[in-house]
Amino acid sequence: MKLVPYWLDTAEPSGDYRSTPVPENVDVAIIGAGFTGLSAALEFAQQGASVAVFERHTVGWGASGRNGGMATTGLAIGFSTAVKRYGVPRAVEMFREYNDAIDSIEKLVHDHAIDCDFNRFGKLSLAYHESHNDGFKKSQELLAKHVDHYVTVIPKADIHSEIGTDFYKGAMLDPMGAGLHVGKFAHGLAGAAATAGALICENAGVTELKRVNGTVHDVHTTRGITRAKQVLVATSGYTGSITPWMQRRVIPVGSFIIVTEPLPEDVVNRILPNRRMASDSKMLTYYFRITPDNRLLFGGRARFALSSPDSDVKSAEILRKAMLELFPYLSNAKVDYIWGGLVDLSMDQMVHAGVHDGLFYSLNYSGHGVQMAAHMGKRMAHYMGGDKSANVWEDLKNPPVPGHFGPPWFLPFIGAAAKIIDRIK
Repeated sequence: MKLVPYWLDTAEPSGDYRSTPVPENVDVAIIGAGFTGLSAALEFAQQGASVAVFERHTVGWGASGRNGGMATTGLAIGFSTAVKRYGVPRAVEMFREYNDAIDSIEKLVHDHAIDCDFNRFGKLSLAYHESHNDGFKKSQELLAKHVDHYVTVIPKADIHSEIGTDFYKGAMLDPMGAGLHVGKFAHGLAGAAATAGALICENAGVTELKRVNGTVHDVHTTRGITRAKQVLVATSGYTGSITPWMQRRVIPVGSFIIVTEPLPEDVVNRILPNRRMASDSKMLTYYFRITPDNRLLFGGRARFALSSPDSDVKSAEILRKAMLELFPYLSNAKVDYIWGGLVDLSMDQMVHAGVHDGLFYSLNYSGHGVQMAAHMGKRMAHYMGGDKSANVWEDLKNPPVPGHFGPPWFLPFIGAAAKIIDRIK
């Protein structure tokens, strides 16, 4: 059993960027070599800008290599909630941005010949309580009426056409959802960005940002100092003390995953016969899918804790128990991979992107980062070039988390509240 992400362990690195020299000057410095940073670097380089990406670890080490490999439609808060909160026109604009984000991944894969097992398998949302089906039906009606987007609500009596368990009370299927091998995608983006002229500097953690004037900063790293005309912070759930204003607005929540050994074809066909991306409607969400080599990936917020080797193992025990509750016929399946990572939530569960005190940022993907991070990297390259229409999230209020100035001491309280909600709703 390996305590490393399956995606990174089974992806061929696009290069060794640990000794890439840190340049003295660049047009754009990007902090974080995940989907946001790499996508932005590729776009900037294609525009002819000089760009350097600084990564404390290696390409895809953070959230981009530690997720479930799902690129799915819809906002974290759900379309009906978005309508209530922002009104129909704004909710429609936001929903379509998520659809555009999946299209962005598909275009990147096509344009740069990235072999990452991208497929539009569809997204299966599963009702944990009977009452959650009412929400599915409401979403179905609103999406058809306002967005011309069509989903299918599946009653419990027909659920075995999609999933081999009796655990859930119904489902909603969106055919536009996609799956991909995110390790291969991250390295594909890195290779494309490097080929276009971007510098990727691994093992180059940013230790300090000194503002010179306007958007110009001296970027201090563990391997040298760069003066950049613009800086993009793309640190997701790993946003830290070098950007304290942003850190206060990011709730880093651990999300944990186990991956089984390769399973027989008949077992895979029983679990998810149509290979959907699946997640349930609990606050403490379970999400799962079949990997390209026929393993079951099963993840969730098993514990509201940060990721560490000890925490990952404890969470894996909870996840395996949950997996067997859903699929008891997997009792003899071995678990080959265990890992954890950080999801960057916000107070309102919305994406936040813009500029603050001369620093550009795109953060708070709230569990939908695979597609939105890759999409927002490209969007931010245009936004930073002066195209304000490229950033549909700019006008959203971005409140800080009360009392959050460092380590997220409040996570156990959020977890306890989520457990209560899951029991009663």
